[in-house]
Amino acid sequence: MPAFDGGEDDRLAPVTPLFGAQPDAAAWHPAWRSDAHVESATPEDAEPGADRFADAERALLRRLRTRQLSVSEARTFLLTGAALERPEADALLEDFLRRGYLDDTALAEQLIHAATQRKGQGRRAIAQALSARGISREVSDAAFEELPDDDAERALEFARTKARQLGRYDDDTALRRLMGQLARRGYSGSVAATAARAALAENRSGGGVRFR
Repeated sequence: MPAFDGGEDDRLAPVTPLFGAQPDAAAWHPAWRSDAHVESATPEDAEPGADRFADAERALLRRLRTRQLSVSEARTFLLTGAALERPEADALLEDFLRRGYLDDTALAEQLIHAATQRKGQGRRAIAQALSARGISREVSDAAFEELPDDDAERALEFARTKARQLGRYDDDTALRRLMGQLARRGYSGSVAATAARAALAENRSGGGVRFR
């Protein structure tokens, strides 16, 4: 399987759904600006372990301000980084899901958008990236249903940008190198071969080179 090309920073701001309604601004934004809701308990009112729970909540909010997390990533952070017990972590995750601070569907949509529009990646690489972020296959498949089936077009567009750099190589070497680059971008073998041949033929058409 081709290696995933993670050359760009995958850090993302709090998610904005691409294929549905926008989050309610009144419910969303104040929570990102203030931690007041996790600091309201006075010491005399606090239950045993409340400070640790509140500290974990604040820490997760800070993390989410700089990089959106999947539910799986947030759970790992709470269990390891914040040292919560599993029931405590699950309770906090449920609360964050209810408030919309965690949303695997919106995160998957945003990752797919970034991968296709900025990186020119194919579905295979995108699927690997989603899996690495702990996003379930069910959520990934649903997000992919909203993506146009245009791998061939994106592969050709990427191949055209790289074909110009391969003019010093013989035909077989140029084709092999370009197909390798496309494979690393997550395009299937047939899509990579077709795009590479077409891009090289276009680039060298003045010299009469044709790939068959």
